[in-house]
Amino acid sequence: MNVDSTDASSAPAAQPAATPYEWIGGEARVHALVERFYDLMDLEPAYAELRAAHGSELDSARQKLFWFLCGWLGGPDHYQSRFGHPRLRMRHLPFSIGIKERDQWVACMDQAMGETGVPPQLRARLKESFMGTADWMRNKGV
Repeated sequence: MNVDSTDASSAPAAQPAATPYEWIGGEARVHALVERFYDLMDLEPAYAELRAAHGSELDSARQKLFWFLCGWLGGPDHYQSRFGHPRLRMRHLPFSIGIKERDQWVACMDQAMGETGVPPQLRARLKESFMGTADWMRNKGV
């Protein structure tokens, strides 16, 4: 017989951290997420168009996304301290971004979040935000 009378279902849920950056686990976890995102882009045929849009090398893109996500998630503003305001849409205008590229980016990021252990509640919130941003970045109809 269990002598602990605490009912787990009545225990208060753990409160998420103050920022998504803290909730995800800080800089090391953001770095792991970005690394997995770009690794998946290279490995998964489902992301072929997305990968093709990034050119032959991904080192610069990996670094910039890591710097950007740190600040976007509420951590250090590595990106802005180096480049100023992200101006995402303007910086991505040279790239053809349609529905397929949008969907592949979000799917790849969602898979990376799942594989790197982003908490499910945070993962759902981030996926929704990523989709909104990715849709806003579209510059072609299809």
